[in-house]
Amino acid sequence: MHPLLAFIYFFRMLFGRKLPADAVQFLPEGALPKALPEKTAAEKPAEKAPEKPAEKAPEKPAKVEDKRVQHQRDGALALLALLQREGRLVDFLREPLDGFADADIGAAARDVHRGCRKVLEQHLAFEPVMPGEEEAKVSVPKGFDPAEIRLIGEAKGEPPFKGTLRHHGWRVVDAKLPTLTEGIDRTVIAPAEVELSQ
Repeated sequence: MHPLLAFIYFFRMLFGRKLPADAVQFLPEGALPKALPEKTAAEKPAEKAPEKPAEKAPEKPAKVEDKRVQHQRDGALALLALLQREGRLVDFLREPLDGFADADIGAAARDVHRGCRKVLEQHLAFEPVMPGEEEAKVSVPKGFDPAEIRLIGEAKGEPPFKGTLRHHGWRVVDAKLPTLTEGIDRTVIAPAEVELSQ
């Protein structure tokens, strides 16, 4: 098969379109369901009629997926709004610090830290991914989850690996975030403040 055809057929299938009949000859043996080769030419027009509804069927899951993604986005923005309200985190991170003395930055960071810590304590509960004190000697078991444990340095051989715990990691065990109300623009994480003149 010409590489360009393989490329085209791959993306046709990737986006849910049917594989052209002339491409079937390039498939390896056993790649087609047993019922597929038995179809006659007379049956093919009957199959084409339900093709449009079949393409529309995934719309419901797509809408559910879009709603879930939107909900996750709104939740992340709501948490950012809490961090801004209590600790002015966005103001602090967007402020260029080059012109400030270290003492001034330290004083501002203390206020940001206090407010953001309050949000974490009120809304999230954490536990270490790997219990133990930092700098302690630990063993990484066979079958460990790379999302939970990141190895630093070169891993030689098979697990278990021996090493030094540089950071115990964090896992959220409980999240008590506020209920998201419909109709609120979540992209506004902090309203503008206007002091009225007399």
